[in-house]
Amino acid sequence: MASADEIQKQIEELQNKLDSLKKNARQKIDKMSSEVKDSNPYSRLMALQRMGIVKEYERIRTKSVAVVGVGGVGSVTADMLTRCGIGKLILFDYDKVELANMNRLFFTPDQAGLSKVDAAAKTLNFINPDVTILTNNYNITTVDSFTKFLDAIKTGGIDGQPVDLVLSCVDNFEARMAINAGCNELNLNWFESGVSENAVSGHIQFIKPGELACFGCAPPLVVAENIDEKTLKREGVCAASLPTTMGIVAGMLVQNTLKYLLNFGNVSNYLGYNALIDFFPRMDLRPNPQCDDSWCRQRQVEYQAKPKEEKETEVEEVQEVVHENNDWGIELISEDNNEEIKPNAPMASSGLKHAFEAPVASQQSNTIAPTVSDDVSLEELMEQMKSM
Repeated sequence: MASADEIQKQIEELQNKLDSLKKNARQKIDKMSSEVKDSNPYSRLMALQRMGIVKEYERIRTKSVAVVGVGGVGSVTADMLTRCGIGKLILFDYDKVELANMNRLFFTPDQAGLSKVDAAAKTLNFINPDVTILTNNYNITTVDSFTKFLDAIKTGGIDGQPVDLVLSCVDNFEARMAINAGCNELNLNWFESGVSENAVSGHIQFIKPGELACFGCAPPLVVAENIDEKTLKREGVCAASLPTTMGIVAGMLVQNTLKYLLNFGNVSNYLGYNALIDFFPRMDLRPNPQCDDSWCRQRQVEYQAKPKEEKETEVEEVQEVVHENNDWGIELISEDNNEEIKPNAPMASSGLKHAFEAPVASQQSNTIAPTVSDDVSLEELMEQMKSM
């Protein structure tokens, strides 16, 4: 048992650490500024607006996102959204930080033993105090907790509204089905994400109730074969985990979240990743009319009853990106450019243009280049050179 002096020393160390954090923490910022200076944490983000990618980046402060599962993908996802200046972030998890999690990103050894949501909230608040962060430390798959989960995503958004998007970053089928049921019932759009057990592939799937397939529309093997998921885990064997794969999947997830919230670019309905061959498959998954989820079937009926105009996804036109300087004279050309390429010119990759054209071979057939034989004498060589 620690002595009184040792306990007092630990208290002093913690107090010094707390004082240091307070000293280095920045103050809240009322309005995002595009002013280019080192002390402006939003200058690089607001540059997206100046370059025509996003019309009004500051709208992100009016958006709220729920992140369910603060593990390998979820913690990095929450980190990215916080750095992007999301208005409100709601975290769900019931697990604790372990030293076995240190192969992943975000968490640090000194946080071992803390609940993941509390540890994440402290770090995220320090990174960006402008973001409102709420934590929920419970298992959403239990009956009582599922009710609290529904209420949190229904009223936890900005000004008591539903959240703008739910991000599933869980690692088990049961939790995914709970999120699926809740979002179908509340008619909320959400992203499902996952990384394979061998850590070399992953995916994200956008789910819009009634319009795109829900998680129950195309059931995985555990449903089709009526297998208890708990029996699939072998004693003493854990899944592999690579911070690279987790980071890539989290990046895909947040990138599409930003495109959806700020209405730019094209949101991927399904985007996969195979690390072994760097393959990124994309596809659209349509809902199953015989889905077991009654709320999903009801949302399908509602969607089909909408006028055609409402069904069409409205994507804001992205203006041409204008760079202030182009000192190196780099140019891009369209892939549809049918400009003739000279036979003797090396082929350029798609989208690239040659800065200089190769010289054209002489068409004079009466000019014959001199040949040199291995056994030619010095005198003969001199005569050939004089005749050139």
